[in-house]
Amino acid sequence: MTKRLLDLFCGAGGAAWGYHLAGFEVVGVDNRPQPRYPFAFVQGDALNPPVRLSEFDAIHASPPCQLYRIANNIHGKTDHPNLLAETRGLLESSGVPWVLENVPGAPMRADVVCCGLTFGLGVKRHRWFESSVALWGAAPCPPGHPGDWVSVFGHCIQRTYGHGKQTRRVRYSIESGRKAMGISWMDRDELSQAIPPAYTEYIGRQLMEVL
Repeated sequence: MTKRLLDLFCGAGGAAWGYHLAGFEVVGVDNRPQPRYPFAFVQGDALNPPVRLSEFDAIHASPPCQLYRIANNIHGKTDHPNLLAETRGLLESSGVPWVLENVPGAPMRADVVCCGLTFGLGVKRHRWFESSVALWGAAPCPPGHPGDWVSVFGHCIQRTYGHGKQTRRVRYSIESGRKAMGISWMDRDELSQAIPPAYTEYIGRQLMEVL
């Protein structure tokens, strides 16, 4: 029987694609239109979702992360919403196995830490995952993040050379960013917010074993 997963704060569907590869039927919820979301989509408030949570076998949530990003803290911006605690409360009250995702430094447990280079991707992009079920940790990052990889952030796609040291700022094509992330359908802004599907495929396969 197919397992259903609800993808809250779904964006354009990077996390969703990984869960799909793990075998889930995915439904996304976001407060903004997501015309490129690859699965069933319902526009609405993720903290008051227009669906019945009990109809799903698992829930993934990626509340806005800008408040916790290093770059945001450097510039002293405080105008981003702090929705992580409220999101966790919703998940805990759902009675459904859940996964919460955000950036390093967010006020949450880092049950699993994912680095793109560990998964053979062309992007580093560290992300933390907290879950109501026991998960195995991913392999650790390669020391120094060696090799050549792409940074995808804001409106920029840039190449990083050798051991994580960026030697020059060069804008690369959106195709380079898509290839590095393992995502084929997003525009530049969507890529900058996305989770590489390899992360949630790894998480999703573990969820499948406990459901």
